[in-house]
Amino acid sequence: MATTWYDGEVTEIIDETPTTKRFWVKIPDLDRFDFQPGQFVTMDLPIHEKRLQRWRSYSIANSPTETNTLEFCIVKLAGGLATQYLFDEIRTGSAIRFKGPNGVFTLPSTIEKDLVMICTGTGVAPFRSMLQHLQHTGKSHCNIHLIFGTRFSEGILYRKEFETLQKTMPGFHFSVALSKEESIAPEEFEFEIKSGYVHQLYQSAYAPREDVLFYLCGWQNMVDEAVLNLQNMGFQKSHLITELYG
Repeated sequence: MATTWYDGEVTEIIDETPTTKRFWVKIPDLDRFDFQPGQFVTMDLPIHEKRLQRWRSYSIANSPTETNTLEFCIVKLAGGLATQYLFDEIRTGSAIRFKGPNGVFTLPSTIEKDLVMICTGTGVAPFRSMLQHLQHTGKSHCNIHLIFGTRFSEGILYRKEFETLQKTMPGFHFSVALSKEESIAPEEFEFEIKSGYVHQLYQSAYAPREDVLFYLCGWQNMVDEAVLNLQNMGFQKSHLITELYG
């Protein structure tokens, strides 16, 4: 099957945090870009002579509504050629060529178990797509717990959205772990927040049971540690779904 490449145009860029930007890319040749929440596209960026050295994959951060515009939430990596290009060269009106969608990090066709979404940094992007999709479609689901990890409170991505979602979406709970912020006043936040890492949050909240699925997205060290921890806690590997960044 031939790979389809699309020519997109950047329509908006905003700073989400000091190190993270949100990019909106429109595909003028399409009325709608079809994908499943949780999938990614692969961009061909002009950063290397060799084709495979130019390709970078980024999860789609918005839901698959009737739109030809995709949102991406991208963190700038020290020494990263791709993010250096995206942050320093890309402007509104710039062209971005990509292929996709790809990936199997997606929701079950029928959601019959509680979902625990564990992520760090921009690993929240596919979860935001999933949650928007569930909210927009009204699809039946069980409890959903989003556990997000970052260094400082200024790095909490989509904070206002998740605060609102916790108030409006039945069964949704939002928890945050801050690994570098030593002094936290929980009363200043409208969601559960603690010092430390995501691992302490799910370890304290869950005991082995069959009616739960864990979705894990982030850097490999975090995902590997979470998989090991959850298996040691008694959860079956079949209940763990992973996606790696970097």
